[in-house]
Amino acid sequence: PYYVDMNQNLFLQASLHSSDQNLTVFVDTCVASPNSSDFRTLVYELSKSGCASDSTYSLFPSPRSDIARFGFNAFSFTNRFPSVFLRCELLVCRYHDFPSRCYQGCVSRVKRNADS
Repeated sequence: PYYVDMNQNLFLQASLHSSDQNLTVFVDTCVASPNSSDFRTLVYELSKSGCASDSTYSLFPSPRSDIARFGFNAFSFTNRFPSVFLRCELLVCRYHDFPSRCYQGCVSRVKRNADS
């Protein structure tokens, strides 16, 4: 566990451990839950498809392609839940494969018109 005060800035880092030097890592989706084994019932979305869902969520520059850095302000679900658990989905792509999902950044789906 990592203990923080409310609204304290949290900075996280994900590292890819591989002998392949031509890989990069990208934070796609992060959600929080008060239950470590249930990320469906009560969740708070921090990011989705590379787009910030929370106004305090940010991606930060990284010194290497195999490291992803991000952060957000600490929060609580309510006083009923003493802990917050994170689940993040990361993508691994070939380094400098610019058409890959890792290099597309925020991908928001465009709604289409449902005309007949």
